[in-house]
Amino acid sequence: MELRDIEIFLVLAEELHFGRTAARLHVSQARVSQAIKKQERRIGAALFDRTSRTVVLTPVGRRLREELGLAYDLINESLARATVASTDLSGTLSLGVMGALGQEMRPVIEAFTAEHPACEVVVKEFHFSDPFAELRSGRTDLQLMWLPVREPDLSVGACVLTEGRVLAVSDDSPWAGRQSVSMEDLADCLLFDAGSDVPDYWLEAMLPGHTPLGRPIPRGARARSFHEILTLIAAQQVVSPLNEHVTWHYTPPGITFVPLHDAPTTEWALVWPTARESARVRAFVATAERLGPRPVRRRDC
Repeated sequence: MELRDIEIFLVLAEELHFGRTAARLHVSQARVSQAIKKQERRIGAALFDRTSRTVVLTPVGRRLREELGLAYDLINESLARATVASTDLSGTLSLGVMGALGQEMRPVIEAFTAEHPACEVVVKEFHFSDPFAELRSGRTDLQLMWLPVREPDLSVGACVLTEGRVLAVSDDSPWAGRQSVSMEDLADCLLFDAGSDVPDYWLEAMLPGHTPLGRPIPRGARARSFHEILTLIAAQQVVSPLNEHVTWHYTPPGITFVPLHDAPTTEWALVWPTARESARVRAFVATAERLGPRPVRRRDC
């Protein structure tokens, strides 16, 4: 007897009405009748006495209901335990972020650990100057990175966070008094040099080499970490486009954040090594994508 036919028999034995049984199981009355007749032929005895007004179990039907009911409950309990076991994740997941973005991922981390209490998420920092080293070495399981990411050995999830951008300048810079600046203004600035370990296409998304009208944007001193960038900016050696979350997570002395009114929106997504994709990684990505894409905003906004 197929599991669906068992279910039809047990529900009809409870409802004693073909119409209500069909409605409860979202099938046609013909399907209910077909299943019962099939089992009666197989057993060689009637399971129900049916008239135009009533449906009652026969003695054979009552005995079958008692025995099948116990077996059906055991089958469902076994299936439920198997489902839990398949999704009962445990262990540690290491999430790589840049700077303060770990705080912006707290809603995702809390939702994930609530769903999978045997899992722990450890947040680790990585630097833009060598963005994929931690992933490829296995020191992080996945990382939150600005898009695009076009690496053949890495998988990229959907966008989970979005935010605008600002231009970080020295307090003494003539740009500091502006209400906003444009991407075209960057041709008259000096941006920092990120070094040779950063893929050109990935850096271009944040530090373009040319303005929208094609004017070159010059490079200045080298920086390998966010705090090195801040030091150079405060010393008036460079300016830098930064993501908007820095304006409330950091208050560095000597630096002013000016809105970049026509900058493209930064999109953040989770990235992980395709060959090391695990159930924990898949579950965390699914949680993040279910909650996103979420705009990054100040907590008091």
